Amino acid sequence: MREYYAQRAATLESVYHKPERQGDLQEIQEKVCAILKDRRVLEVACGTAYWTERYAPGAQAVLATDFNQPMLDLASAKSYPPGRVQFALADAFALPAAAAGQYSACFAGFLWSHIKREEQSALLNTLVKAAGKGSLLLLIDNNYVEGSNSPIARTDAEGNTWQLRTQEDGSRVEIVKNFPSDSALRKKLAPVARDIRIFRNSYYWMLSCVLK
Repeated sequence: MREYYAQRAATLESVYHKPERQGDLQEIQEKVCAILKDRRVLEVACGTAYWTERYAPGAQAVLATDFNQPMLDLASAKSYPPGRVQFALADAFALPAAAAGQYSACFAGFLWSHIKREEQSALLNTLVKAAGKGSLLLLIDNNYVEGSNSPIARTDAEGNTWQLRTQEDGSRVEIVKNFPSDSALRKKLAPVARDIRIFRNSYYWMLSCVLK
């Protein structure tokens, strides 16, 4: 997955240009900005900082992390309110524990779908330690829409779904891309979160909760 996204860094944001998704994308963007307003945000897997750039003007402070330096190079070159956003190279499964009151929110955009079902609990436990108990957790990701998403190539024994993607060099790679139901999300989050709320439009879903 690291190599896949390193190759795609320069063209990653093209996925946000699909004409049929623009209305839903704007709706999710407005919700993300409203929820993270005045928050001290730890962002996980920020990628090119497409979402960071949009919500940061209303946030109190942002530490945006990613495990790919090519992504962070593109992210840090964008424009943000002075002194508002910092970047750090970090694996989502190896984030440092938060100091008391360091963050009031944790945000991950389009990360959950790439986490194998058998690794989701480990990720959530890391996010609790990294963001701190009582912090808001905000996740956004894709719904599966036939004709707009890449077809699902296979489902493995653990229930993970996989897609075939074409890289910039023409090679094809298989990546995990899960599309969870509301009930699956609630069941997975329940041990570490309360006040779980889920919103969906046609192309995207959003989950917010409080880490416990």
